Amino acid sequence: MSRRLEKWEKLPVYQKAQELFDLVDVISEALKEDKMKEGLAAQMFSNAALIQAKIAGAEGGGLYSLRMQNAVLIKLAVQDMFNAVSFASMVEINEEDYVDLMRDKVEEFRLVFIDWIRGFDKTYDIPDNWAIRFDTSTPEQEKLEELMFDEDRFFDDFDMDDFDEDEPEE
Repeated sequence: MSRRLEKWEKLPVYQKAQELFDLVDVISEALKEDKMKEGLAAQMFSNAALIQAKIAGAEGGGLYSLRMQNAVLIKLAVQDMFNAVSFASMVEINEEDYVDLMRDKVEEFRLVFIDWIRGFDKTYDIPDNWAIRFDTSTPEQEKLEELMFDEDRFFDDFDMDDFDEDEPEE
């Protein structure tokens, strides 16, 4: 029985993520001999699954900042996965050298990933008070910064004489 594919599963970025997942499956089979190898395999699997989950999460939410947050996590997971493969090769714990193959798949994914995030709607967003999304030169950021806590302005309103500890209270 076949199931209906979700909208995000049809996206080129998700399909490339599936190719990365399939490659990790092959690599992890070659690493199932001892605890260190199994740890690397688990790390790669975890990242490969995270990539797919974050693509689905980004597609499920419309706000630009939330979609970009997922995109950053995807980028970090891809890099972590590639680093694990590179480490396995560097310490010669696998018989095959998967680094070049993984590098090629990561590059294919990266190009599709860039196209995907460029399609995010930047106008559909709200400030998140972290000032990552909004440029300080925009009117939106200027308004946001006016609302944010200003320590200098806060302490200007205090009269330090009111807090003099030398005077006894009456």
